[in-house]
Amino acid sequence: MKLRAVDIGKTTSAASIIFDSLRQAIIEGELNDGDPLRQDEIATLFNTSRIPVREALTRLEQQGLVESRRYRGSVVAGLSAEEAAEIFDFRSLLEGEVIAASVPKMTSASLLEARQHCQDFMDSDDPLEWGELNRRLHYALYRDSGLTYHLKVIDNALDRVERYLRAQLLMTDGLDLANREHLAILSACESGDAALAAERTRQHIQGAKHTLIDFLEKNKGQQSRI
Repeated sequence: MKLRAVDIGKTTSAASIIFDSLRQAIIEGELNDGDPLRQDEIATLFNTSRIPVREALTRLEQQGLVESRRYRGSVVAGLSAEEAAEIFDFRSLLEGEVIAASVPKMTSASLLEARQHCQDFMDSDDPLEWGELNRRLHYALYRDSGLTYHLKVIDNALDRVERYLRAQLLMTDGLDLANREHLAILSACESGDAALAAERTRQHIQGAKHTLIDFLEKNKGQQSRI
């Protein structure tokens, strides 16, 4: 199993460490759809008991990254086109509202940080960096909203789709489009136009939804290798 194992036998936050390690491995594609997550094996890797492993797996299941299957136990959850559409429609509604609330409060420091993340995203040729750089950009544009619960929900939604988005960007021309749309959103924020920033954010997410669903439909049966 491809995990960054740590000896946490005497660590009180064992479940959190296991959760973070499994979450990262799933998001980055080191663990694929349907891969089994055997409690005994994971407990041995981290030199701990099965109790924190069960807790970590329960938390991952709540986020939709893991599912329980009869006779197989916990496995890495896959994503259907229908689920992807629902997640992106939800993101479109939520993130449009969040950025609209953020723009009137947005500081110059946040705008400078967002522009740097935007440039970093454009400059990166490492697919494993794209998800984190994308999160940093959007978070810099959203955080001044002060809507901390909304931001946490957005982060969980990104967890669910990030590995598929990376594959879609890598195998299509989606990266150039994402760069142009990021710049357009940033420009609206810099001009203080909350309504335009919200509309461009919704269009950005809806566009990503359509290209991702098309990608998923064309690659049915191959998602275990994404």
